[in-house]
Amino acid sequence: MINLDLKITVNPELYNKNPDSSELGRKIITHSIELINEIGFEKFTFKKLSEKINSPESSVYRYFKNKHTLLIYLTSWYWSWTSYKIALTTLNIKSAEEKLRNTIDILTKPILIDNSFSYVNEVLLNKIIITESLKAYHSVDVDIENKKGYFKTYKDVVNRVSNLILEIKPNFEYAHMLVTTVIEGVQQQRYYSEHLPSLTDSKKNKDSISNFYTKLVFNFLEQ
Repeated sequence: MINLDLKITVNPELYNKNPDSSELGRKIITHSIELINEIGFEKFTFKKLSEKINSPESSVYRYFKNKHTLLIYLTSWYWSWTSYKIALTTLNIKSAEEKLRNTIDILTKPILIDNSFSYVNEVLLNKIIITESLKAYHSVDVDIENKKGYFKTYKDVVNRVSNLILEIKPNFEYAHMLVTTVIEGVQQQRYYSEHLPSLTDSKKNKDSISNFYTKLVFNFLEQ
């Protein structure tokens, strides 16, 4: 049974104080998403964020140790939210194929605002996932952070989709590789379609990316 009273859960090691617990914390999340999208993660600082929210820089540090852990928090929130959407869209569906198709839709179609979270702009957060999320785990501390469970929500999504694939084809050897190829490929194609359109066949106002990856997965499973 899925709890529809949704609360997104993120590893508590990623914050000093849960930003979801206060108005200031939620304000930090709202404006960090906006500011990272506006100026990019490299130029983003807690000082600039504090100026944007009209609060001392020290107040941001009460919630997050540094901007790296804030970025991991944002990506973790996104994947926890994605996992919930997958669970919801596959609820009460018996066919493994239909569950997988619905899940691929969640992973590949353009993101829409979820009014369940007034302080999170999921469309802008998705842009951060596309342009900045690799920086969350392409770091010298990735192995240490992995042991602490920093990337658990993303791995949970991959495992959830991999298990759907294995429902359809139990002996399939490459479930995790196929899922991560789809997720990361979609991000790349979205980026290309917006900035380098000659590198993609994505067409405006068409589900080209979603159609491509749906066919890719099911054609692969039919082999």
